[in-house]
Amino acid sequence: MARAQGARAQMALAYETVYGTPPVGGFTKMPFASTSLGSEQPLLNSELLGYGRDPLAPIKDAVTADGDVMVPIDAEAFGFWLKAAFGDPITSGVGPYTHEFRSGGWTLPSMSIETGMPEVPRFAMYSGCVLDQLSWQVQRSGLLTATARLVAQGETIATLSGAGTPAELALKRFGHFNGAISRNGTALGNVVSAEITYANNLDRIETIRSDGKIDGADPSIAALTGRIEVRFADSTLVTQAINGDPCEISFAYVLPSGDSFTFTVHAVYLPRPRIEISGPQGVQATFDWQAAKAASPARMCTANLINDIEAY
Repeated sequence: MARAQGARAQMALAYETVYGTPPVGGFTKMPFASTSLGSEQPLLNSELLGYGRDPLAPIKDAVTADGDVMVPIDAEAFGFWLKAAFGDPITSGVGPYTHEFRSGGWTLPSMSIETGMPEVPRFAMYSGCVLDQLSWQVQRSGLLTATARLVAQGETIATLSGAGTPAELALKRFGHFNGAISRNGTALGNVVSAEITYANNLDRIETIRSDGKIDGADPSIAALTGRIEVRFADSTLVTQAINGDPCEISFAYVLPSGDSFTFTVHAVYLPRPRIEISGPQGVQATFDWQAAKAASPARMCTANLINDIEAY
């Protein structure tokens, strides 16, 4: 008997024309490291008395479908997650193409995502997937991955794939070695690590339905937060925090092939940190930053992805 193994798992993604309705075709095979995307329906204990000490049968509660997908930050497939986070990009060029994703849009695409375990066989189609949060870490070494948190409408289980034969992309993966951080256009030194979290803060439309599913997930006020940990070598960031002035911070990754990903936060506000001397080693300072809408450009952040994909 075949047993499910993560090494044989697969994932396919396609954008929906109608929310909650998986498209007939157009799926793309997506690289991923792990996923907790799933559907669950808890049971409610019976509160009724008068039937003895043994409880009565439980009652089914509402269905919840959501979870995280850990994906590599690469030159091609990551554009699908950026579109899910920000909406349609502005694409220019004739190859390579520059895809500019801007924050602040009110319309986010919904996706159908299928996870498959062919050896069982079990194929789970999650329809109405909307991206709630996208986050990743910047550090000196290790694998560069991002976590996409999704809210889905529902799950459909089948023994055959509903994605057909998905298109495949070339995996051109960025690494921490390809990364650089700049502040107001100048390289920011002494950075030990950094974290970036963009959240759409989805509002689930939990109407009463016979199938227990939600009616949708609407974006509310977005949030862009993070953390920068630096070796305390100068007072540039501390002075900015004290003055309350914003700065522009960019996180950039470039491959030798010319493919690149640049995430620019246009107005970063820093809190005044506590500078602790905890021992004989170097002194470090941590800034839990927040972003807001900048004066120019009039948005919070911009993500630029340069690759050979003509359109997302």
